[in-house]
Amino acid sequence: MFRTSMLLVVAVLPLAAFQGAESSLLAKLGHSQHGEVFDTGPREKPVPMSGIGVAHFPITTSNPEVQRWFDQGNALLHSFFDYEAERAFRWCAKLEPGNAMAYWGLARAAALHDSGGPERAADLIREALKRKGSATPREQLYIDALAAELLPDPLHEGASSRQTRNRGRKVLETLCVKYPDDMEARALLALNTMGDNRYGAELMIREILAKQPDHPGAHHYRIHNWDYHEPEQALESASRYGAIVPGIGHALHMPGHIFSIVGMWNEAAIAMDAATRREKQYMQERLNFPFNNWNYGHNLNYLSYIHEQLGMANVAMFEARQLIDAPLDPQGNDESPYSSHSYGIAALARVLLKFERWDELLKEGTIPWRDNFADKVNRAYFEARAHFGKGEFALAEKSLAAHTALKKDLEKHKDEPVGGLYEIQVGELRGRLALARGETLDALKFLSEAAQKEFDQQLTYADPPIYPEVLYYSLGEAYLETRSPLLAATAFEKSLTLTHNDLFALSGLVRAYAAAGEKAKAEDAMARLLFVTADADKGLAIVSRAMATGITAAPRDSSPRAQRNYLRTSLEQFGPSKWEPYEAPKLDVKDAAGKRVTLDEYKGKNVILVFYLGAECPHCMRQLHDIGGKQTEWERLNTVVLAVSSTAPEKNSAGLKEFGKLPVRLLSDEHYANARRFHSYDDFEEAELHSTILIDKEGRVRWARNGGDPFGDMAFLVKQVERMNAPLYGAVAKTTLR
Repeated sequence: MFRTSMLLVVAVLPLAAFQGAESSLLAKLGHSQHGEVFDTGPREKPVPMSGIGVAHFPITTSNPEVQRWFDQGNALLHSFFDYEAERAFRWCAKLEPGNAMAYWGLARAAALHDSGGPERAADLIREALKRKGSATPREQLYIDALAAELLPDPLHEGASSRQTRNRGRKVLETLCVKYPDDMEARALLALNTMGDNRYGAELMIREILAKQPDHPGAHHYRIHNWDYHEPEQALESASRYGAIVPGIGHALHMPGHIFSIVGMWNEAAIAMDAATRREKQYMQERLNFPFNNWNYGHNLNYLSYIHEQLGMANVAMFEARQLIDAPLDPQGNDESPYSSHSYGIAALARVLLKFERWDELLKEGTIPWRDNFADKVNRAYFEARAHFGKGEFALAEKSLAAHTALKKDLEKHKDEPVGGLYEIQVGELRGRLALARGETLDALKFLSEAAQKEFDQQLTYADPPIYPEVLYYSLGEAYLETRSPLLAATAFEKSLTLTHNDLFALSGLVRAYAAAGEKAKAEDAMARLLFVTADADKGLAIVSRAMATGITAAPRDSSPRAQRNYLRTSLEQFGPSKWEPYEAPKLDVKDAAGKRVTLDEYKGKNVILVFYLGAECPHCMRQLHDIGGKQTEWERLNTVVLAVSSTAPEKNSAGLKEFGKLPVRLLSDEHYANARRFHSYDDFEEAELHSTILIDKEGRVRWARNGGDPFGDMAFLVKQVERMNAPLYGAVAKTTLR
């Protein structure tokens, strides 16, 4: 009777009626019985994964299966695939709850992705410490090293992250001394040391690779170690890492950093394209989305930048639009500078600026600027640039005034990326305004100062640069405009020390040296330019300007190593070339009359599919109440609501008879087969989860959320269904993908 009476409540009582029930023990339904620390992270059993590299880490266990899953988790951690690593370690803990190293692995994974905050990793290492007595002395050192990093130091309250790393490093050093054949200890010490002591980390990496040439962590950490300093030292690992770990997006992605920094743009494109494809494949397999996976946005933004460097403007624009059109998430990450949506806005503005698509940049709606400080600043900047590019100086001044007016709010946003860009933008725009007015000395002064600030910033962050173009290139163009070709050449050469084999600076060099009568140098620059732009879009203005000098040359690669050609390298094995909604898993449930129901019945309609925990769950009832309250919106949007639980059909029928028609259709999944297919079942604790899933008219999943709590943001659901009714990538003209 309790179940049917709660169904009556959802139909006839206002939302306030649920408040008392929320505070009851029933509100814990859907949450982990082991505590809050397990409410975050994966809830499904791991599967054996290929292409993740090999890194055997022997632990004390009586179960060979535990060792296999531990090795999988360890290999995944070496490529920072923390979410899947946590899944493997959770299964170890399920199989052997007393195994301290299973919790050590969980703590390491949690510390990497920091989901739930640093306290979550701290709580997990405390669980390892509770079980430490059953571990070997070697394993105890591993646990102590991580505990030293994650737990507060009672003797040094408020210690910095560097200080806690140093505490952990000392224990790792002891571990390496006591167990000289343990390459995993050396790998973790190299990880702890990289960037702080590059040469020391390199020596440890060489020691590991001498014994295990394909150790995934050694190659990965070498790339990070030399990423911003002497990147050529990591070229060997950049060439090898993706080959030994082809199944992880981050492992395919990281070599692209090195290749980009040294100007090997074809190899960079291969690496980053393979990485984005692997991320798309993984998301499709796991039924998750770009907002679940920050790597995807970072990858695709970087790939768009690399395509710009190859002169493939149309493809770069398409990739930016994919990021913009990716599903949003209501927890604010669409506003975060590191969300796919934000990356897409930045990428689209960047490519339009670099390829002088001024009218497109200014057209209302091309870029979905938002009403936040960062977008207001950037919109004023990019629109000023467009007006300067079109010679509309009065309108440029108006945009510059809007940009200047925002300075009053800068202090509140100084810690955001835009805070570090604002003064550079100011200097650049003042320089362009002075140049337009014929105030040459002031113009060159402002541009030189801004160029040096941008140069210094990019030296420490180049993945990809957050400023839309290298300002020494802009300074070079200003020198050309004022008929100072040798000064222009100097500026373009400095630009090339920052962005190697940059097509824009190379074009400038051709023109500068040709104007200065330095034919041999102009031919050298032209040879490099023609190699970089061999597969570029036809008719690029920046290339045409160089060709107009009459300088000719045979294409020549000036990279430190030979490259493959990007367009002639097959990448299909890594995954699809673009993100698309996923085909929904099979839904095979029964309605209250016992009739079979599938998604085929709803082709041509959007579906909001809710997995709930039955009438015993008061917050489930509140969710259904809220969804039912939007019935008019769902009708407007051609959308139906299906609510699935393990409740038997006859009980759903009894509830419906008691209070009449519910504005959602109640469906039965008695043995959890559907919940498992839709990732709404916790394999670790053998319990149902809350899920809300949006399926479009073609039967494709467009958004989903599952976990310990039901989803309650109805305004977001309405907005997201509205987006589902709009065409994907509608703002981008047809383009040819490789």
